[in-house]
Amino acid sequence: MLVDTHCHIHEAAYPLNSEEALKRARAADVSTLICVGTDNTTSADAVRFAEAHDDVWATVGAHPHDAKDGYDRVIALAEQGSRKLVAIGEIGLDYFYTHSPKNVQQAAFEAQLQLSVDYNLPVIFHVRDAFDDLWPIISNFKGLRGVLHSFTDNMSNLERGLSEGLYIGLNGISTFTKDENQRKVFDAIPLEHMLLETDAPFLTPSPHRGKVNEPAFVRHVAEYHASRRGVELEHLARVTTANASSLFSI
Repeated sequence: MLVDTHCHIHEAAYPLNSEEALKRARAADVSTLICVGTDNTTSADAVRFAEAHDDVWATVGAHPHDAKDGYDRVIALAEQGSRKLVAIGEIGLDYFYTHSPKNVQQAAFEAQLQLSVDYNLPVIFHVRDAFDDLWPIISNFKGLRGVLHSFTDNMSNLERGLSEGLYIGLNGISTFTKDENQRKVFDAIPLEHMLLETDAPFLTPSPHRGKVNEPAFVRHVAEYHASRRGVELEHLARVTTANASSLFSI
């Protein structure tokens, strides 16, 4: 039994039929999906999609790319408190692409971190080339729980994230990277802090590179890391599913 803790199959732009993708996920023993919002529209769509499916959960948030467009609907959705809402995210800082100015990203990030505190919800963090600003900001919010989504950074930031009690999200990148330093970082993640994700439709894992990503493919991420660590797939699946259940209360 596996959990895809981060996908976007609820979005209108998703290239595949979402209902068919759900069927294939179930056939691959992916029992639970979390649909992640990235702006006002996709956050509302995530909640709607989750409410229509027993095995799907939702998050709401304004991605740093979209911070400039506001997050009023995100706030309203958090206030409404759907039973299917399990996190605030994906939110954070992205200095690789500054589609939103840094100061705007930071203001949106802080406001949404306050939502997580106010409603006792974990956070899905999107961080790229911005960890030096991330750590001081989150230190101002006590009791944060969450996951560093699509983590590909260095050992130092891994260790800091673990010291903060955060989970680490691994997806298809970890199956096809040629960067040996990244592989070493991935191998160093304690299984008790690992979450599996696809980020579908993006970052399709091996052996399906070139295809649209979908939740069923999270199984390949699990198989890759089980093989690399020399553990049974069932063991890795059991631990990472327990991690997802603990963080997201699902």
